[in-house]
Amino acid sequence: MSIHVTEAAAEWYKKELGISDGEAIRFFARYSSGGGLHPGFSLGIAVEKPEDPIERTEVSGITFYMEEQDHWYLKGHRLDVTYVEAEDDIIYRYETTE
Repeated sequence: MSIHVTEAAAEWYKKELGISDGEAIRFFARYSSGGGLHPGFSLGIAVEKPEDPIERTEVSGITFYMEEQDHWYLKGHRLDVTYVEAEDDIIYRYETTE
């Protein structure tokens, strides 16, 4: 499991969420009627400080992480977060690592 966030995506989060250097974004599994990597669940985000991170990366002054309790969601996968300028939005891609 790993998390990769491009600098452009990190800057998009700063702008969209009104956050600044030194803050953190948590990725977590949330129940959803849609489907992401696992049917019935999707990836959620929250601006909050890490408590028990299993994975973390820092990009453009922002810490992106996932807590131990949500490890199952990305187990065996790499999360790639990229910015798409034409849509002024970010996309999540999951790459199998096992």
